[in-house]
Amino acid sequence: MKDEPDPIVYKEKKELLWELLQLEDNGLIDLFFTDETGFNLTPSIPYGWQPIGEQISIRSSKTKALNLFGLLSRSGKLTTYSTKEYIDSDFVIECIDEIVLTIRRPTVLVMDNAPWHKSEKVYKKHREWEQKDLYVFYLPKYSPHLNLIETLWRKIKHEWLRPRDYESVKHLRSAVFNIIRNYDDEFCINFSKNFLSDD
Repeated sequence: MKDEPDPIVYKEKKELLWELLQLEDNGLIDLFFTDETGFNLTPSIPYGWQPIGEQISIRSSKTKALNLFGLLSRSGKLTTYSTKEYIDSDFVIECIDEIVLTIRRPTVLVMDNAPWHKSEKVYKKHREWEQKDLYVFYLPKYSPHLNLIETLWRKIKHEWLRPRDYESVKHLRSAVFNIIRNYDDEFCINFSKNFLSDD
C-alpha cells in the first residue's frame, strides 16, 4: 500500500533499532535520533480558551523564522544547529562534521529517508565518518513514529510555544531557543524504553 513501509524491511529495521537501543543501554554506543524542522509565523496551536463574547485572534504569516537540524537522545541530550536557509545535504554534512569532532565512543545517528539525508554527497561521507566511529542508521520509509525527535518537534509547536510567541520572527526565534536551552529541565519528555512496542 502507498505511504506504508514494506513490512519485511520494517520488521528488519525495527529489530536492528532495538539492538542499537540495547547497545546504548549497555553503555557501548551513543544513539541520537535526528531530523529537521522549520518554524514560521503560522501558529501550530491546536486549541485554546477565550472569554465568552470575546474573540481572540492570532497573527498568522508564512514568514520564515528559522530551520533546525537536531539530535536527541533518550536520556535527554539535545543538540541543534540553526539556519535561516533551507536545510540541504551540505548543511547536514556540515553539522555531522561538527558532531564527529565531539564524540567519545561509537555513535549512531538515526535518520529518515529525506532526499538530503540520502544524497550522493552524504553517502560519500559515510566512510569518512565511520572511520571516526560515527555511523548512520536509516529508518524504514514512512515510519516517523520510530524517530523520537519527531515527538520533540510536535511538543514544541503544539504545546510549548505560546500564542504571543508568534508576534514576530524575533519573538519566535527567542521562544524556540529558550525551549532548546531549557530542554530536559523546564521542558522535557520521558521516552519509554519500550517505545518500539508501542506501534
